[in-house]
Amino acid sequence: MQAMIAFCGLTCTECDGYVATQANDLAALERQAERARTQWGVLDATAESVKCDGCQTASGRKLGYCAQCAIRACGTARGVANCAVCPDYGCEKLTGFLAMAPKARATLESLRAGLAA
Repeated sequence: MQAMIAFCGLTCTECDGYVATQANDLAALERQAERARTQWGVLDATAESVKCDGCQTASGRKLGYCAQCAIRACGTARGVANCAVCPDYGCEKLTGFLAMAPKARATLESLRAGLAA
């Protein structure tokens, strides 16, 4: 499966919610919902609410916060593949998120390095 990189640099195709949704694995979706309830405090999480078709899909299902993500909304409005190619890379929205997501930062930095090559 080809990697789907979210606007923020997270890899959608490595997300448990995305993988379970694409495999139509109800048991895995139930586990993801339980994780959302216990680890993230999303008390009303259900197998249905954790289904996700990835950040880059225009009309597909989005996992929890991803549906309301300001970074995703910005990238969509700008028409960029992800923040690595955005002329305003390093904006305040992205910087705040990347401080909590070093793996996403590494992904975006790697993509940007590939652009310069």
